[in-house]
Amino acid sequence: MVQSSTANTRARLARALPCILVAATLLLVRPASAADKQSDEDTLQKANIVATGMLNGDTIPAAVLSGAKCIVVLPGVKKFGVGVGGSGGRGPMLCRGGDNFTGKWSTPAMMTMGGASIGLQLGGSSTDFVLLIMDKKVVNQILSGKTKMGTDATAAAGPSGATAAAATDAQVYSYGRSKGMFAGVSIGGATVSPDNDANNRLYGNNPDATSIVRGSSVKPTPGGAPLVATLNAKTAKKAQKAR
Repeated sequence: MVQSSTANTRARLARALPCILVAATLLLVRPASAADKQSDEDTLQKANIVATGMLNGDTIPAAVLSGAKCIVVLPGVKKFGVGVGGSGGRGPMLCRGGDNFTGKWSTPAMMTMGGASIGLQLGGSSTDFVLLIMDKKVVNQILSGKTKMGTDATAAAGPSGATAAAATDAQVYSYGRSKGMFAGVSIGGATVSPDNDANNRLYGNNPDATSIVRGSSVKPTPGGAPLVATLNAKTAKKAQKAR
């Protein structure tokens, strides 16, 4: 009787396991679904820490940043080992003002990133990513909807230090940090798209990502203002050196 009961229990667990895995995966790959405004503000603050670390350490050279149209900072992108082994995270996108993207940095719009082939290549369960968008066409694609790196936009590991002068003509440069290590990393297969729910929580009135990063009416929240200041300071220093 005991053996029969144990066998039945194992059988029920085996039948239920696929449903459990699917449910757990959905919870993991959609971290923003249960988020609130405070968690959005926390993400903006973490993004500033990531950007400051990469810019201060010259992982992202000032010359490369100054040529970028927009930047996406994704702190703590997770790799999920449940069922599919994919990755997912979210964070702000900011663009430079003006028709030629040479002005000051914009209010941050929240974005999401996911993709089974991202990988966490620096040896951790969580990686911070920074994407520099170098092409106006790709800016418009990302703001309009889901964009797949390597398919909808050419992407390459971002140049740093001595390699900056030999940078390729990729439309997107990507950098990563895990366990204190910084490097240019590949994000082929990753998808980036606006997080409309988070943007509504932060700013109200359901603003689209374009109106946030290309307009002037949406102002940064307390969590986003330091990141805007950090980027403006870095590009200003680059401009001063070039004089």
